[in-house]
Amino acid sequence: MRELKKGFPEDFLWGGATAANQIEGAFDEDGKGLSTSDMAAYKDPYAGESVNNFTFNVNSIELEEYLNNPDKYLFPKRWGIDFFHHYKEDIALFAEMGFKTFRLSISWPRIFPTGLEEEPNEAGLAFYDNVFDECRKYGIEPLVTMSHYEMPITLTQKYNGWVSRELISLFEKYARTLFNRYKNKVKYWITFNEMNMNLNSLYTGAGVLEDKVDNVEEAAYQASHYQFIASALAVKAGHEIIPDAKIGCMINRIESYAKTCKPEDQLQALKADQINTFYPDVQVRGEYPNYMKRFFAENNINIEVEERDFEILKEGTVDFVAFSYYMSHVTEDRPDAKEIAGKLDSPIKNPYLELTQWDWPIDPIALRISLNKLYDRYNIPLFLVENGLGAKDVVSEDGKIHDPYRIDYIKKHIIEMKEAIKDGVELMGYTTWGCIDLISCGTSQMSKRYGFIYVDQDDKGNGSLKRIPKDSFYWYKEVIASNGENLGE
Repeated sequence: MRELKKGFPEDFLWGGATAANQIEGAFDEDGKGLSTSDMAAYKDPYAGESVNNFTFNVNSIELEEYLNNPDKYLFPKRWGIDFFHHYKEDIALFAEMGFKTFRLSISWPRIFPTGLEEEPNEAGLAFYDNVFDECRKYGIEPLVTMSHYEMPITLTQKYNGWVSRELISLFEKYARTLFNRYKNKVKYWITFNEMNMNLNSLYTGAGVLEDKVDNVEEAAYQASHYQFIASALAVKAGHEIIPDAKIGCMINRIESYAKTCKPEDQLQALKADQINTFYPDVQVRGEYPNYMKRFFAENNINIEVEERDFEILKEGTVDFVAFSYYMSHVTEDRPDAKEIAGKLDSPIKNPYLELTQWDWPIDPIALRISLNKLYDRYNIPLFLVENGLGAKDVVSEDGKIHDPYRIDYIKKHIIEMKEAIKDGVELMGYTTWGCIDLISCGTSQMSKRYGFIYVDQDDKGNGSLKRIPKDSFYWYKEVIASNGENLGE
C-alpha cells in the first residue's frame, strides 16, 4: 500500500503564469505580424471601463473596420505591460519570489508573421531565446504554451481560422520550429490553452469569425477536431525532437454541481462535466468518447474527419493534463441547460459561495474535488497552471499595495491542493494566473488585477509601467521557500 503523502513533493513546480498577448506589447516590432488578439478593441475609447464596450468575439465586419481604421479604437493587448522591453526586470522579480517555473506563451505571429512563411522570423526566435536564457540564469524552468488565444490574423482572413484543415500543417511547422530551436532550453510544453473555450468564444480560441459559418456549434467542434490533430502531431514531433520533453493539454476546468438532488439535475451535472472533460478525454486517451458521439448525433453536428485522424490521435497522446481553475458552476434541468453547459459563467448562482468583484464564485473545495476527479479519470500527472483573483488593487499612501484578499484566496486554494495530494493526486505544480498585473483576457481591463506585482498602468494604457511588489509578493515568497508549509496566520 502506498505511503500517505503529507505535503507537496520536493520537486513541486511553484510559479506564475502569463500569456504573450496580455503582457508582451511591441505588437509591431521586430517583424511581428498582427494576431487575432491584436484585434480585440474598445469600440469607444472614451466610454470608461464598461465591459460592454469591449469587443471580445470579433466578427467579420468589426475585423475589417479595425484593420482599416485602427486609429479610431483602443487595442489594449497591443501594448500589454511591455514585457518585451521589461522581461529582465520582471524575471528578476519572479526569481526574487523563488519561482521554480514561469509559464509563458509564444506568440505565433512573432515567429511566423502571417503563418504562411516557409522560414521563421529570426528576430522573434531570438527574443524568446533571450527570455529563456534569463529564466535559466535564475534556475527557473520555462513552461511554454504554444498557442494561447492568439494566432496570425492572416489565417483568419484567408481560412477563417481553425475551421480549415489547412491550419494543421501550418501549426505543425510552427511547433517543429519551436522544438528544434528551444530543445535545450524548454522541457515543459502545452499545445493549446484552454481548448474548451472554443465553446465560449470561437474567435478567441480558434480565430473563427462566427458570422461566416452556418452553424456556430458545429464550427466549434470542427475547429476543435483540427486542433486535436494539430496537437497530437505536435506532441509526436516534440517527443521525437526532445526525448525528455513533457507535453500537456489544457482546459478551463469547470466543476459542476447539481442545483438539487433531483435526478434530472444530477444528470445535467454529469452532462456538463462531460462537455468539460471531452477535450482531455480525446488528448489523453487518443479517441473520441462515446458520450460525444451521441451528443453529435442528437444535435445534428457533423464533423469532417479523415481516416488517418484517429491513428494520429492515438500516436500523439499527452504526458500530463494542465488546467485552469477559477470557479465552480451550478447546473439544473431547464430549457437552456445545454447552452449553459461548458460556458465560462453560469447564470445559476450558488448561495453558499462568496463572489469576486467580477461576480465569480470563490470555491476552493471544488478545486480539491476537480483534482480528484481528473486524476481518477486519467491517472497521469496534473498541473494547475492558472488560478488567481482579479481585483481592483489600490496603491496606499505609503506607496504599497495591501492585498489580503488575494492572499486569502490563494491560501485557501493551496490548502485544498495539499489535501488533494494527500488524497493521492499526482500534482506537478502550481502557477498562479497573472503573477504580474496584465491585460485581462475577457474584459481587456488593466484594472482587473491578478498579480503579485503591481504595474503602474490604467485601462487606457497611461502610466509609468513601474513595477511594485504587493504584500502578496512577499507572502508567496514564503510559501515557495517553505514548499507550501508556511501559509501565514
